[in-house]
Amino acid sequence: MDIQQLFGIELPLIQAPMAGAQDTALAIAVSKAGGLGSLPCAMLTPDQLRAELETIRAATDKPVNLNFFAHTPPVADPEREQLWRKQLEPYYREYGIDPDTISAGPGRTPFDSEMAAVIEQYRPAVVSFHFGLPCPDLLQRVRDCGSKVISSATTVAEAVWLEQQGVDAVIAQGVEAGGHRGFFLNRDLNCQTGTMALVPQIISAIGLPVIAAGGIADQRGIHGALAMGAAGVQLGTVFLLCDESRISDIHRQALLEQTAPTALTNIFSGGAARGIVNRVMAELGAMVPQAPEFPMAATSIAPLRAAAERQKSGQFSPLWSGQNRSGCRAVPAAELLRELCREV
Repeated sequence: MDIQQLFGIELPLIQAPMAGAQDTALAIAVSKAGGLGSLPCAMLTPDQLRAELETIRAATDKPVNLNFFAHTPPVADPEREQLWRKQLEPYYREYGIDPDTISAGPGRTPFDSEMAAVIEQYRPAVVSFHFGLPCPDLLQRVRDCGSKVISSATTVAEAVWLEQQGVDAVIAQGVEAGGHRGFFLNRDLNCQTGTMALVPQIISAIGLPVIAAGGIADQRGIHGALAMGAAGVQLGTVFLLCDESRISDIHRQALLEQTAPTALTNIFSGGAARGIVNRVMAELGAMVPQAPEFPMAATSIAPLRAAAERQKSGQFSPLWSGQNRSGCRAVPAAELLRELCREV
């Protein structure tokens, strides 16, 4: 089954949910144009999500995907937090920031009973998860609403596990993808695989529709993924320059520099995520052992990001991007979607 049949959409393309980079505007534009628009929900409160869903409901009756995180919140580790702030101490001094004024705590929360109640109220067509799945009781509440359930797999083992839990489709997230790795069974980065190698392995291992994600930025990439047997594709980075994107001018400028390398880093949240290499990544190293577990690392670096951005600098900002930025264009999302899916 392709994802047009599964989700009731016209084109085999999902817009990847990108927390901090978009709001309802991008999701609405993609859904109205025939793809599956996605709304990132992990940084929203239940009331904020309700407001966003009312905006979507007023704009379109097309299917939309709501995306949540399903991570297990880590236990606070004051000693590790202190080591992390010591790593950042020279930068605090440079920007005149008193680290004692920075509160510790998570910046993203996993799917919970309150969010399940919102799902029950609005009954979205699709609900997707990153970092595995929520507990069985919460997952059943989503299923009882009639929503299709999908989740990301970065290895064959994760895809098999997701199938065993009864998801409707699996997103095969290659290591080229921008933003956070969706891994949940094995966080060893040496076990992460590229999209072209991962997709056929997962297709062979499970009996569900497989959605290819990572490094796809044009018609050739879409055709290649479908030719391998993918039921559809999920694209995120390619939409970041679109009119409906909410990224900063600093982020936009970084995306335009096609030769700037990307790397997986845990500096900005504690979880491995791909972004454009900037000063803090180059000087500390992209993966810092002292950084607290996801998502606890975010609060300590946030003041540095804010201070640098006030000076028009992105050297302490998470400039999320996949490895392939070649398809990014500053046009309406609907126009880009039609071009990507022409002849598909």
